[in-house]
Amino acid sequence: MSNIHERIHMPKMKSVKGAVKRFKVKKSGKIKRGTAFRSHILTKVDGAHHRSNRAPKYVSDADAKKIKEMIN
Repeated sequence: MSNIHERIHMPKMKSVKGAVKRFKVKKSGKIKRGTAFRSHILTKVDGAHHRSNRAPKYVSDADAKKIKEMIN
């Protein structure tokens, strides 16, 4: 007779590894994300653009639920 747990065992949900590498959940529950246009050829870019890119960026509330599902 087989064990009942072996027959009705549900598979685990896997994380989307690309999402795990790109997003981080903070203590407040907000999801921090990276910023584009910060890697190279920045001498041509306006200084105000540099300064605005320094601030941390967060995912919008509309996308946060989907991303939490991907990384959990």
